[in-house]
Amino acid sequence: MSHSELPNVADATPPAATEASHPVSDQPITIAMVAGEASGDILGAGLIASLKKRYPKARFEGIGGPLMEAEGFKTHVPMERLSVMGLVEVLGRIFELIGIRWRLKRYLLRKRPAAFIGIDAPDFNLGLELALRRNGIKTGHYVSPSVWAWRQNRVFKIARAVDLMLTLFPFEAQFYRQHRIAVRFVGHPLADGIPLQTDRHEARQNLGLAGDTPLIALLPGSRGGEIAYIGRSLIEAALWLRERRPDLRFVIPCVNEARKQQVAELLKEHAPDLSITLVLGRSREVMQASDVVVLASGTATLEGMLMKRPMVVAYRVSQITYRIMRRLLKAPFVALPNLLAGREVVPELLQDDAQPEKIGQAVLERLSPEASMAIQQTFSDLHQALKRNASEEAADAVVALIEGHLEKPDGVKHG
Repeated sequence: MSHSELPNVADATPPAATEASHPVSDQPITIAMVAGEASGDILGAGLIASLKKRYPKARFEGIGGPLMEAEGFKTHVPMERLSVMGLVEVLGRIFELIGIRWRLKRYLLRKRPAAFIGIDAPDFNLGLELALRRNGIKTGHYVSPSVWAWRQNRVFKIARAVDLMLTLFPFEAQFYRQHRIAVRFVGHPLADGIPLQTDRHEARQNLGLAGDTPLIALLPGSRGGEIAYIGRSLIEAALWLRERRPDLRFVIPCVNEARKQQVAELLKEHAPDLSITLVLGRSREVMQASDVVVLASGTATLEGMLMKRPMVVAYRVSQITYRIMRRLLKAPFVALPNLLAGREVVPELLQDDAQPEKIGQAVLERLSPEASMAIQQTFSDLHQALKRNASEEAADAVVALIEGHLEKPDGVKHG
């Protein structure tokens, strides 16, 4: 898919009415799932709760976390055994992970569940889905890998492995339709959970930052490596801004004590006289309290958009990583608000463009009431498009998969 072919959020169809407001079946079916990390546990718990309305006697099992277990899910191994990040860490546990997947595959081939739903964790789930589907078990995958952005050839394995893809974003669904893979855009749970309007004054009160002085939130990332690359640029951007707007205040949320100490050391080294409030955790509340957010790309850009906060994306990685990314990246943007809108509504200052003066100038432009109002309207429209009651939408799609009413990309329902 070329850059110009990437569809925007306007391509999404309106939310459908719930297809199963009453039980579909009172038969004791089994639905298997695998979630590999906390975000998948959240999605899985919501999906199970919605599926129980449709299949009151259903049994749910596989691998999941505490939220899924609270919904009655039986996990065969602790979810934490799948929560591995980094190539070296994965290689160190590869035989354990292969063993877990092999044992679960054998069990599910004997059990013959009505459907298997892999929740994210594509490296673990796609191979399992492929084996189950080849043996006649219906499979779905909840949360698309970023095949539309890079490594697009993965879509051919997905086509062999899954009967149904459930996506959080509309441009992902369009990509799968172009490859003739059954897909349902279900919306994003964050859009369901974050109100359409948030109270900046209340957030400031809660953070001890009350007042009408313009507040700039700086979010250098949650990992030490991210902060090492972009932290200095954000701090120097704050210095640049303070020289031109002495009335500005700055706040940095830190995911844990280690990251807070890392940021404090950067401040001590590069801006010892600059007053910046450091907050432990509470990044969403910090964004809610702010007038402009400066942040690295990632899920935080989606949260900032749903908070309707003007933002500037600034990101750095190693030069080698950046060159590889530019060669592999097929999407025209990296920030989710831009991908959703199909145009640049958020400035992306990447690598050598992530200079303090460029970041500072972009912040000043977004402090104007006119610019802020226009951005907030765009973000509100995007929020509405993603707010579809994701768990209910996903459950309806799984029902269609199980009951044989799945609509293929050719518009024909297949049993």
